[in-house]
Parts: sequence; C-alpha cells; structure tokens
Amino acid sequence: MKNIITLLLICLLSISFIAQDFQGQAFYKTQTAMDLGSWGDRMSAEQKKAMKERMKPYLEPVYILTFDKTKSIYKQEERLDAPGSGGGRGWGRMMAATGGPVYKDVASKKSLQSTEFMGKKFLISNDQDNIKWVMQNEQKMIGNYLCFKATAQVKKPKTMTSVWRNAEKNTKEAKDDSAKKENSDNQMNKKVEKLDEVVVTAEVETITAWYTPQIPVSHGPAEYGGLPGLILELTNDRTVMLCTKVVMNPEKRIEISEPTKGEFVTKGEFENIVEVKVKEMRDMWRGQRGKSSRRN
Repeated sequence: MKNIITLLLICLLSISFIAQDFQGQAFYKTQTAMDLGSWGDRMSAEQKKAMKERMKPYLEPVYILTFDKTKSIYKQEERLDAPGSGGGRGWGRMMAATGGPVYKDVASKKSLQSTEFMGKKFLISNDQDNIKWVMQNEQKMIGNYLCFKATAQVKKPKTMTSVWRNAEKNTKEAKDDSAKKENSDNQMNKKVEKLDEVVVTAEVETITAWYTPQIPVSHGPAEYGGLPGLILELTNDRTVMLCTKVVMNPEKRIEISEPTKGEFVTKGEFENIVEVKVKEMRDMWRGQRGKSSRRN
C-alpha cells in the first residue's frame, strides 16, 4: 500500500513535467560478460585474461539515450580508440556488439535498429508489445531518483557466438545419434521404421528493469521500454545497463530522427540471416581446417 501511495504522489508531481516540451539525455554504462564459446575451452587462464583486457573497450561501452515525450534514439557514445587497440576491433565488435542506434516512437509503436552485418545495412523492426512486464514491490534509489522494479521473460536473441556454439552442439549430437543408431542397427535382426520427433524449446531469459516515474516517459536503453517511467537500470543474462547521469533540457537540442538507410527486416528475419551466414562461415572454417590436417 505504501508503494502505491508513493507512486501516486510521484505521478501527481510529474503532471507539470509531462506538459512541458522537454528533451533529456540518459548516459548508460554497460558491462557485458565475455562469451568465447568453444574457443574458450582451448584457452589458458592467462590467454582468457589477456583477451578480456583487450576486449574491455567493447564489453564496457557508454551509450546515450536522447529522448522527449514520445521519441528516443539510443546509440553508442563516440570515442577514439586507444593507440595500438586496432588489432582487436573486428573480433571485439563481433563478439560484443549489440548493433547500431535504436530509434523508438512510443506513439506509433515503432522501433527500428540500424545495424550493419557482412557489409550490408539493415533496419531491424522490433515489436514493442512483446515485452510483458510484471510489476514488483521492490524499490531503490539510483542517484537522486526513486526507482521501482519490473521483470519480464523474453526470448534470448541469436548472436554470432550463440549460433556458432549451437551449430557445434548440433554437430556433436548428430554424431552421437549416428553412433547410437549404428550400434542399435547392428544388434537388430530386422529394420523398424520410426518417426523421429524433434522438440525445439525457445531459450528465454529474465530481464530486470528499474524505472523512475519521476521522469514519466516510456523509454529505456536499447529496445527496452514500455514502463511508466524512464528505465535507469536493466539487466539480462549477460549484460548490465546502468544509467550514470541524466541531463534534462540540454543547452543544445538534439534532433531525434528515424533511420532510413538499410533493408527493412523483422528481428526474426535478421536473426535467420545471421544464422545462415554464420553456418556458412563455420563450414568454410571446418573445410579449411580439414585440408590443413590432411597436408600434415
């Protein structure tokens, strides 16, 4: 009951805020756990440590969310790479990047992410209604803002690393199944026809958001939003996005414009494109490795 009264008081104090023609910027420090997949199994502890240090700029970038009452744009803060860090740029961005700028318009329920993959530009459409938030009773302070907790179950996105890892897992399982089938056939005196049933379970993850009604906009970092207040902190299985600074009505107004360059695809279509290309890369890599082994 206390939480409800507090929330109502904050909402009443925010009425005048909503009526204003305002703009704000929220700065998010992100931290992403490094996922090396099967490559990590072949690395020593020292090699993993060195890789983490080299990839740190790409695993802990700063993003800026520029927003008004209905629109927002979320993109990485421009930075100069340190001298000598160029060697790991391609690898680091492939492993850690979350894509390009994300544009949202809550009035029209439009969400577009501009990104580039394999030299081609894409505009990825996200469904803003696919996140079903569950409000929690917990609250905490983030800076000077009182925040409330919300959680949701969402489908895990497909990344280059996860696709590669799943392909290796499927290959291993196929080999194991083939070996079992051959052993079984050798023990049977007659052939038995059977239907193989494949059950595919979509991987899901829990996301946790902390939002503040003191800034009554339905915006948040990346593609997340839809809560009665700006999301100041969001965590999923691998990443933490924490707002470290909020600037209301900056001196120089920034235009929030919808991206227009790139092939328009849904999130599912883009993930399928990534999956196909990564499998092609993996098959090429395995073929080259096989040729090298035969030469030796």
